[in-house]
This record gives sequence, structure tokens and C-alpha cells, in this order.
Amino acid sequence: MPNSLPLRTLIVDDEPIARRLLTEELAAIGGVAMVGEASDGEQAVDLIHRLHPDLVLLDVQMPVFDGFEVVRRLFTLPPSIVFVTAYDQHALRAFEVGAADYLLKPVRADRLRAAVERAQQVRRHPAQAAETVARTLDANANTPVNRRRIVGRKGQEFFLVDLDDVYAFRADGERVSIVTRQGTYLASHTLLELSARLEGAQFRRIHRNALVNLDRIRKLASMSSQRWLVTLDNGMELIVSKRHTAAIREEFKG
Repeated sequence: MPNSLPLRTLIVDDEPIARRLLTEELAAIGGVAMVGEASDGEQAVDLIHRLHPDLVLLDVQMPVFDGFEVVRRLFTLPPSIVFVTAYDQHALRAFEVGAADYLLKPVRADRLRAAVERAQQVRRHPAQAAETVARTLDANANTPVNRRRIVGRKGQEFFLVDLDDVYAFRADGERVSIVTRQGTYLASHTLLELSARLEGAQFRRIHRNALVNLDRIRKLASMSSQRWLVTLDNGMELIVSKRHTAAIREEFKG
């Protein structure tokens, strides 16, 4: 393993023996620091949100929540999730939800080492990893448009934000903010790129500096013949530019 800080790892499995075997295998590989263990899905979600591990070794079939429900309930992005299970039929679904790898029990030492090395690469490039997961989720044909997620950043942490929770995207020069129910994040795309990416979803450009969620508009009021004021559910007010007035009015006819 290359010289680096230890990979902070969480093991999630309802079988104590399985957790112990993985711990022993990881110790033999080196470069890994265990930060915790979870025996069911609910505990796993709590520990991931509190501990922010670099790597999560996640069983599929567990009490309370299965492994896929654990991933669905995450709002902060663990850089690398590796499913570890005795069943190979879940592999395709695992990669559809952005898993870095899928290991079958009993886990071979060389496969576990490869998963750890992949997680090390992911940690070196967290923004790239976050975007990869978001694109993977978007590409899943079973994901409705309004349940897609986008990457937002707070400080050095990256989050997967549900588009349904977004009120608006606002640009200040090259800096684009994502205004959501949970707070404000920084986007990794320009407003123009976001407009193209979200075409066909519930978002519309209302100004060169603003893209809004139509489902979050509470009121549309006229300021003049060519100027309108949009009020969102959170009380935010935004001016609709002349260029976009006709299209926004058309959306709200009737």
C-alpha cells in the first residue's frame, strides 16, 4: 500500500463471525483503521453519518434495513461502499446505486486488497468520486427524474442532494449555490451546465443568475408588464428577467 493516512473503515454485517473475519483480513492488508462495526442497517446509517468513514464494507441482507436501504438513506456521501454478500444476484443493483465493488463471501484476500486500494484512490479524488456516484444514480433507468441526486459541497465534505429538496440554484459569478431544505451547498457545475443537465426535470431558468424548482414556487406576482416576482416555499423571492417572463407565465396559465 502507498504511504498515506489509514483508510477509516466501517464494517456492517449482522454476523459477528463475518465481521471478525473481515477485521482480521484488513489487518493483514494494512493501511486500514477500523472506526466501528454495525450489526443492522439502522445502526449502519447512524454510524456513517456520525463517523464519515472512507470505506464501508456493507452486507446486503440484514435486519431493519438491508444494504440497499442503507445507501438510499444516506445524505452524506461515503467515498467508497463495497458490498460484501453471499449472494451474487445483487451485483447489478449494487453498481446501479454507485458501489465501488461487490465481494462474494467467503472473501478472497486479493479481492479485498483490490477493493481497499480502490477506496484509497477514491479518497484522493473525492469530488470525482462524488460525481461518479451521482452520474451512476442518474443513469439508473428505475430512478424517476425528480428523485435524481446532485453533488453539493460544504467545506471539504460532499453530499448527494435530492433534486426534489432543491428550491433553486443561484449564481454569483462562477460560484453556484444550491439552496435546499437542509441548507445551502456549493455546486460543482455552472448554471448553464445545470440547465442542460436538468432539462426535462422540474427546473426552469428564470434569470441568467437563477434556476428554480417549479414545484417550489408558491406565488408569481407582476411587478410590471415585463417583470415578475417569484416567491418560493421557503420565502425566497427572485425576479424573472424579461427574457424568461413569457415561458414562466405559460407554465402557470390556468
